[in-house]
Amino acid sequence: MAGRINDEDVKAVRDAVPIDAVVSEYLQLRNAGGGNLKGLCPFHDEKSPSFQVSPSKGLFHCFGCQEGGDTITFVMKIDHLSFSEAVERLAAQAGITLRYEEGGYNPAHQRGERIRLVEAHKLAAEWYAEQLATSPEAETGRVFLAERGFDQAAAVHFGVGYSPQGWDHLTRFLRGKGFSDKELILSGLAQEGRRGPIDRFRGRLMWPIRDIGGEVVGFGARKLYEADTGPKYLNTPETPLYRKSQVLYGIDLAKKEIAKTSRAVVVEGYTDVMACHLAGVRTAIATCGTAFGGDHIKILRRLLMDNGSARVIFTFDGDAAGQKAALRAFEDDQKFAAETYIAIAPDGMDPCELRLAKGDEAVADLVQPRTPLFEFALRQIVARYDLDTPAGRAAALDEAAPIVARIKNSGAQHEVAVQLAGLLGILDTQFVVRRVAQLARWARERGGRGPAPERRPGGPQPSYPAPAHSAPRGPALHLRNPVHATERELLKLALQRPELVSPAFDAYGVDEFTPPPYAAVRQAILDAGGAEYGTADPQEYLLRVREAAPDDTVRAMVTELAVEAIMRRSVDELYAGEVLVRVRRRAVERRIRDLTGTVARLSNGGDPAQLAAVQNELWVLQQYDQALRERGAAAL
Repeated sequence: MAGRINDEDVKAVRDAVPIDAVVSEYLQLRNAGGGNLKGLCPFHDEKSPSFQVSPSKGLFHCFGCQEGGDTITFVMKIDHLSFSEAVERLAAQAGITLRYEEGGYNPAHQRGERIRLVEAHKLAAEWYAEQLATSPEAETGRVFLAERGFDQAAAVHFGVGYSPQGWDHLTRFLRGKGFSDKELILSGLAQEGRRGPIDRFRGRLMWPIRDIGGEVVGFGARKLYEADTGPKYLNTPETPLYRKSQVLYGIDLAKKEIAKTSRAVVVEGYTDVMACHLAGVRTAIATCGTAFGGDHIKILRRLLMDNGSARVIFTFDGDAAGQKAALRAFEDDQKFAAETYIAIAPDGMDPCELRLAKGDEAVADLVQPRTPLFEFALRQIVARYDLDTPAGRAAALDEAAPIVARIKNSGAQHEVAVQLAGLLGILDTQFVVRRVAQLARWARERGGRGPAPERRPGGPQPSYPAPAHSAPRGPALHLRNPVHATERELLKLALQRPELVSPAFDAYGVDEFTPPPYAAVRQAILDAGGAEYGTADPQEYLLRVREAAPDDTVRAMVTELAVEAIMRRSVDELYAGEVLVRVRRRAVERRIRDLTGTVARLSNGGDPAQLAAVQNELWVLQQYDQALRERGAAAL
């Protein structure tokens, strides 16, 4: 077994890879003020950004779900890696060679499982690409691409490859690179044969599927030969790396443009993504063998920052299957704050066919927002009913009105309700508007779970489960309490600006912080060497405080306080002194109250010597409190 990674190397990795550079690979970050950045949290679903990154401190924290930590923690959580795997990945990005204690340098076969599977996919992608470029057998694949308007340069740009028709070409290649049969099966690159592992993909054109960080996690394979009895497209099975509901083909190439333009184009296939990108539509992405769903939306929302000006354009074939896919997409439409549209070429061609037939400009023109997705969905619903009869119009209204009621923007909801009345041919427009408004109100009253079903007289009434509430993490902190708010502010200063509160802060006792979580953070700072330590090496100081925390709850609190904005635009020594004095004075006042009660008790027959001692302490504290009132921080 390889030993633990050398501590100096871990620190070197933390210092070498900026946290904002890592996080921005997964979500769009914007300025949050105070040197911090913000974005939509990748660890829970949220509408407005509560996830903050502090590049200067190397920390992130979500004020919604309380996840937080440093660069290594982020990589561990986002990609489900162990500590060593996350360090190894970041070290590889930074070009740092890691040393391992108790075992010298870590041999390749001892690296973490995920790292090994990623490496296997990387080598497989390079090998498939080489086969396409050089193998005589791959001519069929090269012709297939050329017929669709893709030359060798396009194949190289998208990493397209070819899997030979033999049983175990890739398997033998990867075995030669030191991979075990178990790893090849686990990766999905091979499958069990009668005499051992054989290649999963044979005689097919290969598209590498990368995650948002750019690592190959699977493949999409298109059959080329009539003798191949498998499906037209064959994808990597579900593996520790690959979850088809959580990957989008082309996201690694499109993410920066999506974040920059607040626009995403969702197409149906790999060649459609290629055609769009080559036509200048560099925001195109596609699902991988599954319908566009909730997990895909989460990926896009983090890149779009999901504001009202964002646009998501779906392109579907004009046939029945394409229309069905569009309606499925609409079911998730209201999970976006972005406006969603549908684009269908008049002749039903997909982007790849359109580029071949009419050129790049036609593809670029296709994806200009035309028809809102809700309008398309409504027309598809209405078309199923006989609108020449009152019963048909009523039935269409019953199905369509709940859809309009789901539109979040009240102004848009009213306009679409008027439009629906026109589609149905109902002259009393206000009747439709009122019906939609009523359904929307019911949905709001039920916590956004959709319109309430009709009540049936005499029958059993529907019951709804109570909304689930997540368990609180740690004791509640009542920040409207000025004592708690001030103590929180002082801890933020001690973690973020230790030079402003040192050395006075280090003389403050743990008992001067009243909520238990704050007292625990104060103890962690003490155990890490005090705030004065932070004046020399701020990042190492924060790391030491987090490591000194007794559990994950306190550790999360440390991260939260280290990232949360200080409640003053201009943070200087004067402000720090004011906060120090307020916390100290409140602690002194609490002690004075306790001593006053003790004096009253001892005055009724208590020990005279003890009474004198308490009275003396009370007098000293009263003098100290007066000095703090008059002289401020100078009296600390």
